[in-house]
Amino acid sequence: MTRARAAVAADPAVVRLGTLDRLLPLWILLAMALGLLIGRVAPGVAPALDSAKVSGVSLPIAVGLFLMMYPVLARVRYSDLGRLGKRSRLFTVSLLLNWVLGPVLMFALAWAFLPDLPEYRTGLILIGLARCIAMVLVWNMLARGSGEVAAVLVALNSLFQIALYSAMGWFFLSVVPGWFGGAGTALQIGVWDIARNVLVFLGLPLVAAVLTRLGCERYRGRAWYESEVLPRLGPVALLALLYTIVVMFALQGDRISRLPVDVVRIAAPLLVYFAVMFTASFLLSWKLGFSYEETASLSFTAAGNNFELAIAVAIATFGLSSGEALAGVVGPLIEVPALVSLVYLSLWLRGRLFGAEHAASPLTRPQES
Repeated sequence: MTRARAAVAADPAVVRLGTLDRLLPLWILLAMALGLLIGRVAPGVAPALDSAKVSGVSLPIAVGLFLMMYPVLARVRYSDLGRLGKRSRLFTVSLLLNWVLGPVLMFALAWAFLPDLPEYRTGLILIGLARCIAMVLVWNMLARGSGEVAAVLVALNSLFQIALYSAMGWFFLSVVPGWFGGAGTALQIGVWDIARNVLVFLGLPLVAAVLTRLGCERYRGRAWYESEVLPRLGPVALLALLYTIVVMFALQGDRISRLPVDVVRIAAPLLVYFAVMFTASFLLSWKLGFSYEETASLSFTAAGNNFELAIAVAIATFGLSSGEALAGVVGPLIEVPALVSLVYLSLWLRGRLFGAEHAASPLTRPQES
């Protein structure tokens, strides 16, 4: 048994979660299939789920995202975040990847692959503008990236989304197409609509996680919290991920199954996007001399997208049955298996590019450093 596997085997939390982690791609595929099946054979479920809203926010999805993000955010050592302020180069690279390269690449791919389907094209552009603030924490955790760096990057993306999403949506959908002789799209979405979704999908679990860690550390100490509390929270994130996938695909499972050709055409540019963004981000971070943990966090943050926000904006602006909304729902259909594959690729590259001390290891929850 190698030293890496011995360390994994010695960790009781990893032993308890080994089956769930090792077979995560299978569970995700089954969750997707279950959601699609529910949407197809029980069409009344989707309207019932969609009607469960408060101020336009889907409660079933909000519950799933809260339970998915809370355990991951609870792992972050918030008292240590102050020392991350010295990594200005790392955060500058992340902002350029997320707010320049990502939107421009998705815009180019949407027009290249879907020149004759403006609704789907608009949906993809909305996805490209919605930088990841949710599931990236799960992918980063599985790839053994830095939880602290990922938390800061997620916070930065959240602030930029509140400030820029509406303006960038107008720019990429209404202004830029005119430069190339194309027809623009009128996008009317308020800053509060963006802020509300960011608050629900990130703010609530973040506040709960900070209060949990600080309260437990003050009550019993950090060692007790990380050895007793965190192992119990660990499985919740992955189970909530599966629940969220089922709900999201149940909402539009009927349309996805009825339009297979459209789904394939939407999926093609997304696959190219994930591959290019992750590879470019990973190699650039490696060339710049960032550690593996920083590189993984940068790469998954750049490659992932906030589909929940994109779907919410598409539905609020164009309607639940619109092509824009369908493109948003197809997004996680492609992103989930693609990002799981990139987790394995990241762990494989870890040993090849970052030295023997980072030998590739099985897909498990990372150890707390």
